[in-house]
Amino acid sequence: MAKVLCVLYDDPVDGYPKSYARDDLPQLDGYPGGQTLPSPKALDFTPGALLGSVSGELGLREFLESQGHQLVVTSDKDRAGSVFDQELPDTDIVISQPFWPAYLTPERFEKAENLKLVITAGIGSDHTDLDSAIAHGVTVAEVTYSNSISVAEHVVMMILSQVRNYLPSYQTVLEGGWKIADCVSRSYDLEGMHVGTVAAGRIGTAVLRRLKPFDVHLHYTDRHRLPAEVEQELGLTFHESAADLVPHCDVVTINAPLHPETEGLFGEKLLSTMKRGTYLINTARARITDPDAIVQALESGQLAGYAGDVWFPQPAPADHPWRTMPHHGMTPHISGSTLSAQTRYAAGTREILESWFAGTPIRDEYLIVDGGNLAGTGAHSYSAHR
Repeated sequence: MAKVLCVLYDDPVDGYPKSYARDDLPQLDGYPGGQTLPSPKALDFTPGALLGSVSGELGLREFLESQGHQLVVTSDKDRAGSVFDQELPDTDIVISQPFWPAYLTPERFEKAENLKLVITAGIGSDHTDLDSAIAHGVTVAEVTYSNSISVAEHVVMMILSQVRNYLPSYQTVLEGGWKIADCVSRSYDLEGMHVGTVAAGRIGTAVLRRLKPFDVHLHYTDRHRLPAEVEQELGLTFHESAADLVPHCDVVTINAPLHPETEGLFGEKLLSTMKRGTYLINTARARITDPDAIVQALESGQLAGYAGDVWFPQPAPADHPWRTMPHHGMTPHISGSTLSAQTRYAAGTREILESWFAGTPIRDEYLIVDGGNLAGTGAHSYSAHR
């Protein structure tokens, strides 16, 4: 029997939904590039249901308990003496989402003597200390691609929202006003702008594809250069580094994983090299930026706007400076947790568990750490520093 500890965000303030805005989800045939959707043997939930909150339980309870496993679900993870910390020492499997991450620090790894598998329900496993996972022989997996398009759509929404000054204009309506001059005094067309992505993996490339019809000039930088035919198809300009890219862009979107090379990348030095009035969009990880430098750049006008949904820590405290900085379009970490995405990453989580319990290989594209080394997607996206 395995003990599975699942950390999920709290239910809605009005209680777990009894109905939803829509009755169904579109049927997808697969992901761009040919990767297949999650393929568990069965599902014990209705697609489109709220699965990422505590009562949703990722749709796992019936499956796990029918096989004799124990499932503990909590949202309590950060305070001293949290339920997460109390349950961790004899836990075999930890599951959490990037939106409400269970931070598995080196100290927590030392206490988790039974831990064998860590699953990210979604993509992005930097809330798990990968060096500790490698050292302790713990397998780390995530549901790759499950919410990549969800995040890409969110990026495009935020770019348009910032450039067109949508949020202050919407606020004018809520306040009963009709201040057209105030609304348009910071509103521009995206058409003709130079837009660049820092990293062009699944999310970054999806953003580029969605922006192509807007008649913008597209730029990118990545550790792995895209095929020449993709560059030609999308009209991309490649840059060797973020430092090379940002001076050319009116809009920059960050779509890179967090690792030692990207942590703090967008600090005062790099921000100072950007065009005055650049918009910066970050749905990747907050620690790729220097939070104070972002605030200062907005206050000085070096940045025209900053939008994203990633914070550090998560959840962000009430006095986090990003809540009150000027010209921002921040949301809670929601870009990859749409009801559509939840269906996919819940199904992928179950697929990983089915493989683990059956002793069959977990899909290579789901693996981050395995056998004491970076593996699969992890070997492509991360670097170990032991």
